[in-house]
Amino acid sequence: MSESLKLALEFAKEKHKGQKRIGGDDYITHPMAVCEIVKNQGFDENCQIAALFHDLLEDTDATEDEILKYGSPAVLEAVKLLTKEKGYDMAQYIGAIKQNPIACAVKAADRLHNLQCAIVTNEEFKRKYILETVDWYMDFSSDIRKAVKRLAESLESPMTELSFLYEPIETWKE
Repeated sequence: MSESLKLALEFAKEKHKGQKRIGGDDYITHPMAVCEIVKNQGFDENCQIAALFHDLLEDTDATEDEILKYGSPAVLEAVKLLTKEKGYDMAQYIGAIKQNPIACAVKAADRLHNLQCAIVTNEEFKRKYILETVDWYMDFSSDIRKAVKRLAESLESPMTELSFLYEPIETWKE
C-alpha cells in the first residue's frame, strides 16, 4: 500500500471513529470494503482514495480542504458528486455520477457492498433497498444485478412485482 493510501485510510478511520454500521461493525469497514472492491477491479489509487472518502462529506465533519490534503482534485470532485445534498434530485444525482468515471466506479462498489450487507436488515428495508437499486443502479454492474437477486432470494415472501429477479440471470436483458 502506498504512503498516500495509508494516510488516506488513517484520515478516514479518524473521521468515521465511533460510527457503526447497521450490523454493528465499525463504519470504517464499509469504505475499506468499497476501496478493496475498486482495487480488485483494477482501479487506480485516486479511485481507491475516493472509495475510502466517499461518505466523508455526507457523514462526518471532514472538509473539502482536508479531502484535497489527502487526495487529489479528481478525488474531491468524485466525493462531492457522491455526496447527497439535502433535497437532492435522484435523477440528477445519478446522472452526474455516471459522467465521472471515478464516482461511477465508487458508487457501483458502494451499492454492491451495501447490498451484500443488507442481508442483516429487516424485510421492509430489504424490499425498499431492492426497489431503489432496480430503479437506479442495475446498469452500474453485473455484480449489482447478482447481489440484488441474492438479496431478493433471502426475502421471506417473493417480490412478485419483480418476477425477473427469480429468473436465471442469463435470461436478463442487458
